[in-house]
Amino acid sequence: MTIHTVNTEAGRLTGDHTDGVARFLGIPYAAAPVGERRFAPPGPTERWAGTRNATGYGATAPQPALHPAHAYLAPLIGPGWVTGDGDYLNLNVWTPDPGTSGLPVMVYVHGGGFMIGSGAAPAFDGTSFARDGVVLVTVNYRLGAEGFLALSGGITNIGLRDQIAALHWVRDNIAGFGGNPDNVTLFGESAGGSSVAFLLRSPLAVGLFRRAIVQSGHDEMARRLELTEELTKALAARLGTSPTTGAFRAISAPNLLRGQAALLRSEPRPDLRDDNGVDPGHRRALFLPTTGDDVLPDPVGVPSTLSRGVDLLIGTTLEEANLGLGADAFAAFDAHDAVAELAATYPDAETLLERHGLHDPAVTPAQALTAAYTDLMFRAPSRRTARRHPGPAYVYEFAWRSPLHGAAHGLDVPFVFDTTQACRGLIGDAAPDALTQAMHQTWLDFATHGNPGWPTYDDARKAMRFDASPHLCEDTAPNDTGAEYLPKRSGQRTSTSRGSR
Repeated sequence: MTIHTVNTEAGRLTGDHTDGVARFLGIPYAAAPVGERRFAPPGPTERWAGTRNATGYGATAPQPALHPAHAYLAPLIGPGWVTGDGDYLNLNVWTPDPGTSGLPVMVYVHGGGFMIGSGAAPAFDGTSFARDGVVLVTVNYRLGAEGFLALSGGITNIGLRDQIAALHWVRDNIAGFGGNPDNVTLFGESAGGSSVAFLLRSPLAVGLFRRAIVQSGHDEMARRLELTEELTKALAARLGTSPTTGAFRAISAPNLLRGQAALLRSEPRPDLRDDNGVDPGHRRALFLPTTGDDVLPDPVGVPSTLSRGVDLLIGTTLEEANLGLGADAFAAFDAHDAVAELAATYPDAETLLERHGLHDPAVTPAQALTAAYTDLMFRAPSRRTARRHPGPAYVYEFAWRSPLHGAAHGLDVPFVFDTTQACRGLIGDAAPDALTQAMHQTWLDFATHGNPGWPTYDDARKAMRFDASPHLCEDTAPNDTGAEYLPKRSGQRTSTSRGSR
């Protein structure tokens, strides 16, 4: 192992270099969000004296611990909350050679329902990308209440503002690591994918990236400002405080996490349905981005021209809801339970479930419910996002079924990063090498040239199907308008039953 040194605007860094790849880990891209900087927009990184050691991962954002029953998800989630010195607005860089120049740059935003995760997860190791000629960056950002409240006297979309600050850091510093700041691809999965889709619509992110990849995300999982304020008030009441920045700064991070958990378990929960009777988080993603501010000024569903010059690759897995949405709890559901579960956040629940075989003897209620969630929360809005994009848009679907979870949410990530060996508890031992090579190379090609190797979506509705033998085919997702997944009623929020079991 050798040591490399690079200069950044905040000071010098040392990283390690092994097997042809240099790593610089835990690099601050913004000031530590502590004290008066908590619940505030990211501030500039303070300069340091001397040379900073960047050979180990840094702190991570406050977040609840992963439930022991979901330990198999750890490779996608990372180490959990690593307190460190609170300097968790940091990023990690892998590069083949910091002494070169002009390499494509890929910046990854992790998922986790906007509540958990970090850029230090084993599945996101950037070694393979760097060996193949890319500068790979992974980013931490504020999560949960720390990142997505709407506080009186405060500011909204703090987590997205963190991501934008990280992109500014990349623009200003990545050349020192061999990267080309004019050839940046922003990509992410789940909440990270939705973050990318939102930054495509943000006037504050214009010009900060040239290409975007949205994995299992879209630009519809957001709430208008009034509903985020209702959520903030509900959390403040649970904590016994007021919904102001000063009051929330007085709440310690552990106590804030306990308040979040209590709010998730509470009945009745705050009613976060929109005027169509839909909760875009479906009572699972409690903290979401907010529309109606300077980050996301436009309402959900309104086409934006801001990303006209950005190439987009977007897709989903075939069986998203097999994993991570409570699917393990659906096994004992009967038809009434399935309808009640979905009706809590979607007004036409029984009609939608019937389209997925609710009363078909060959389909269990659990299967109908997971299929409905897969299309409602991921596949249909993903395709609508592709259709709204003003620039070239390419669509894929990950359809390889692992023996453990089928083609579930998140299973595409290890294939993209070529980290399947680190994720065997999630995908099993039978990951096809050809699939890894195909997905990893596609992401490389797209980041380098802006073309993944198949036609744009447009009216042809062609999608690349990634399975054991990847091939282009007719897209099987709901039609491109997604009309069957939009509620039939509009206007005031409906009186749909909350559907508690």
